[in-house]
Amino acid sequence: MRYLLQPALLRVLRASLFDSRRTGKRGERGDSRSRNAGFTLVEVLITVVIVSGIMVAITQVLNAARISRDTIHNIQETQLAGPAIMDLVERDLRGLLTYDLTKQGMLRVQNRVLLGRDADSLDFISTTDNINLWETKDKEVRSDYNEVGYRLRPNPRDDDLLELYRREGFGVDDEPFEGGLFTFLHDGVKHFDVQVYNEDGPDADSMEDWNPELEEQQGVPLRLEILLTLELAPRINKEQLTIAPVEQRTVNYRRIIRFPATQMLSLETAPIPVIPVIEPPKVNSD
Repeated sequence: MRYLLQPALLRVLRASLFDSRRTGKRGERGDSRSRNAGFTLVEVLITVVIVSGIMVAITQVLNAARISRDTIHNIQETQLAGPAIMDLVERDLRGLLTYDLTKQGMLRVQNRVLLGRDADSLDFISTTDNINLWETKDKEVRSDYNEVGYRLRPNPRDDDLLELYRREGFGVDDEPFEGGLFTFLHDGVKHFDVQVYNEDGPDADSMEDWNPELEEQQGVPLRLEILLTLELAPRINKEQLTIAPVEQRTVNYRRIIRFPATQMLSLETAPIPVIPVIEPPKVNSD
């Protein structure tokens, strides 16, 4: 029996030894594969460079889109603000009051320069209703005629621009060209020029002032020409300056306001209130 078991044991040992060798070779191959399954440093760096380039391109596209959006928004704001301001000035001038006023207190135009730019002032009496409400005896009221003016001052946030304000006084006092409340209109003004004409024709000379203290400049001139120049207010200065230069970011608005002949005639034929004289009735002796 002992001799019969030896061949069987030998076969089992041989089989187990063969299996261990085979599994050992497989394990070695698996370890080598696991060691070769990672990324090298060069591959990682190349991936980072590619991703960075993609992110930079996306950022530039988004930045360009944002600048274009802001530029279009500013252009739209200026295109709306310019005509609105000129309409307001024309509406006030169309209601110029000449009745029961002295010729020294109807209209005044002053030639002014601020920061090297035209910043003329315009003052007169207008029949347009108040924009601001005035409190009198615990009530907020409006007046049928008011002192109106347009003034400019330097922009405290930008040394190259001016601010435009509308002056409004309740009723008319002894100083029609002074006082009142100031309403802010725009902070991107580059020029506000008022030219005065007292004659027609292509060769008519313009006057930069209309001083009612001078006898030849009392009353109302024939027409006014107003030039308003606004600059787009960029939200991103450096980027928008490269896209739209300064000369392309300014918009000019011109308005010619001619006073009607009836208004000019009213200055020459001012009504004078008198007490009528009533003659007694005649009695017929027949």
